[in-house]
Amino acid sequence: MSRGGFGRFAPSPSGVMHFGNLRTAVAAYLFAKSSGREFLVRIEDIDTGRSRPSFAAQSLADLAALGIASDRRVVYQSQRHQLYQAALEQLVQKGLVYECYCSRADIAAAASAPHGKPGIYPGICRDLSDSERRDKRAALAAQGRQPALRLRAPQGVEYTVKDSLLGPLTGLLHDFVLRRTDGDWAYQLVVVVDDINQGVDQIVRGADLASSAPVQAWLTETLGGYPAAYAHVPLVMNAQGQRLAKRDKSVTRPELNALGWSDQKILLKALETLGWSAAKTDATALLTLPTEEILKHALVSWSPENLPAEPVIFHP
Repeated sequence: MSRGGFGRFAPSPSGVMHFGNLRTAVAAYLFAKSSGREFLVRIEDIDTGRSRPSFAAQSLADLAALGIASDRRVVYQSQRHQLYQAALEQLVQKGLVYECYCSRADIAAAASAPHGKPGIYPGICRDLSDSERRDKRAALAAQGRQPALRLRAPQGVEYTVKDSLLGPLTGLLHDFVLRRTDGDWAYQLVVVVDDINQGVDQIVRGADLASSAPVQAWLTETLGGYPAAYAHVPLVMNAQGQRLAKRDKSVTRPELNALGWSDQKILLKALETLGWSAAKTDATALLTLPTEEILKHALVSWSPENLPAEPVIFHP
């Protein structure tokens, strides 16, 4: 058993969660509870253009239907601006923040250059003079825009974290956005600040987010936190072998319910794809139980060692 701590599941309310999201929630819950941790739910609604309260409410309802609840108050990122501002000021004091005046076209053009690296900001605004910054800031202001804020990361430095499923994850540190030009906080900052603030020391999420772990762990350390234990679980794919998405049909809990799938059946399918064999062999008896009881049974014998190493196909 663990010394304590917290695991978490943090959905973005930009749509109704699909089966892959629900499966990740079940995985995060199992990892946390089987290691003696408390389990937290956080609503990552920092993207004001895409987040909807109705989707947040649906996410919580879907989790509850599968027997999953937060052990502490559910946190909403949209209510934590002061926390993020304090973290930004901490980075400013360390000399680790600079204004970025680039458009997406500017960045794309630089990234396509012979020495450009896809996904890595090429440093166009990193070392501008004060006069150059004044001119660019004024030009943006004339358009009714403001600069984005970027992290000034060490150049040419790699950072490695250990993933219990994937092994060592190494990534090149880079100057990612901390606050967007529209004023919204960037995900890379807020997810780290929230995890530090909530005492999260175990992060279980989809394998598509594995590449962000090194830079997030480095930022965690830079802000005075301790990098968490990571586990990036294999993704769920559709029948065509593509990553399951909210646009796929008949993959959300309400859609599956409409097809005749009970919440118990959805949960058992998630548990089966996470390596709990009893979800299939004892399905008849388990289907008669409340979902909370099914999870209790799973926690008795489920082990992370039974997780499949490859993505799973979901086709109801």
